[in-house]
Amino acid sequence: MTLQRSVDPDQVGFDPTRLARIDSHFARYVDDGQLAGWQVVVTRRGEVAHASTYGLRDREAGTPVGSDTLWRIYSMTKPLTSVAAMMLWEEGRFELTDEISRWLPEFADVRVYDRGSALKPYTVPAVEPIRVWHLLTHTAGLTYGFMQTHVVDAIYRSAGFDVYPAAGLDLAGASARIARLPLLFQPGTAWGYSVATDVLGRLIEVISGQPLDTFFSERILDPLGMTDTRWWVEDADAPRLAALYAPHPKTGQAVRLDALGAPARQKPDLHAGGGGLISTAADYHRFTQMLLRGGELDGVRLLGPRTVRFMTRNHLPGGRDLGQLSVGGFAESIFDGIGFGLGFAVVLDPVPGRVPSSVGEYYWGGLASTSFWVDPVEEITALFFTQLAPSSTYPLRSQLRQLVYSAIVD
Repeated sequence: MTLQRSVDPDQVGFDPTRLARIDSHFARYVDDGQLAGWQVVVTRRGEVAHASTYGLRDREAGTPVGSDTLWRIYSMTKPLTSVAAMMLWEEGRFELTDEISRWLPEFADVRVYDRGSALKPYTVPAVEPIRVWHLLTHTAGLTYGFMQTHVVDAIYRSAGFDVYPAAGLDLAGASARIARLPLLFQPGTAWGYSVATDVLGRLIEVISGQPLDTFFSERILDPLGMTDTRWWVEDADAPRLAALYAPHPKTGQAVRLDALGAPARQKPDLHAGGGGLISTAADYHRFTQMLLRGGELDGVRLLGPRTVRFMTRNHLPGGRDLGQLSVGGFAESIFDGIGFGLGFAVVLDPVPGRVPSSVGEYYWGGLASTSFWVDPVEEITALFFTQLAPSSTYPLRSQLRQLVYSAIVD
C-alpha cells in the first residue's frame, strides 16, 4: 500500500511553501549523519497534504526509504492495545473500575516498594487494587526495567524485564512474573511509564479468549486494511525493513544497532501489548484516520465516537498533568501541560511545554523515534518515522509540530 499526497496543501489551509520546510529541515539530520532516513505524513480534513521520504532505510545496504518501508514502531503498539481493550469495554465485558485480579488472579495481593535495596527490598501491601483504568493510564504502579532511575527498575531487570520482556515467556508467563514484583507506588496515586500495557494485553487475551495477535488481526488490522502491520518480518520482506541506529556517544553520528533491532526478524515468544509491532506509514495512517473520524474508517467502525472522545480526555487523578504526577525517568512525551487518557498523552495546555498544538490533541511515540499525533480541533494527523534509539536523542517531535502548525494559514 502506497501513501501519496491527495490534495494541494492550500486546499486544506496549509501554505505549501511553509509545509515544504519539513523536508528541508529534516533532510539536514540525514545530511549531517544523525539519521539514516525518515518518512513524514501530514493530513488535514482526511486528505494527505504532505507525504515525503528522505535518506536510506538501510545505510549500509544503500537502500532508500520508500513508501513500503517497514518500521519498528515499539510503543506505538500501545494505542492499538488500548483500542482493543476499549472495543471489549464497549461490549460490556468489563468496567474500567473492575479489579484486574478478577481475570488475572496473580495480581490479587500485590505489594508496594517502601524502602531497601534491589537485593533486599521492604514492601507494604497495596491499599488500592490495580483496576483496569490504572493499566490504561499508567497509574498502576508498574514500571520498566530500562528506566534505571529507581530500585524497582533494577528489580525488574533482575527478573528479566529490560527493553524487551524476559526471554522464553509468553504473555501469560510474563504477566505472572510481573505480578510478583513490587509496585513503584500505590495504584492510582502517581504516573509511571510501564509494562502496564503488556498486562493490559494479557487481560484482553483472558477476556476475549483469543491470543493478542489473533485479536489484533481479526478485530483491528484486517478490518482496517492494515495489511503490512505484523509482529516480525519474514525473509521475503526483510529488504523492506529499516535498519535500527543509535547515536555515537562522542560524534552523534548514527551507528547501526543490530543487537537491539534483530528481534524484528524473529517470531516472538511473547506478543507484548506495550510494544513489538512493525508497520508502515500507510498502515498507521489508516489507524490515525480511524481515530480522527471517531472510530470509523471506510465503513468499518471499531469504536463509537463518544468512546474515542472519552479515551482522549485527561484521566489522571485530580485532573493533574504528567509534570505533577510522573515519578519515572522517561516517557514518549513531555510532561508539563500534558495529561493522559486511556492509552494516549493528551494536551491540556500547550504553553507550559512551549510546543504549539491544540488543547485536546492526543499522541504517542516509540523507542526508535517514531511518533504520531491526532488533532481533532484542526482535523490534523501527523506521522514521523525513522529508526534511531532512544527517542529522546533529538527534538524531532517538537520540531515537526513547529513546522506543521506554522504552516496553517486559514
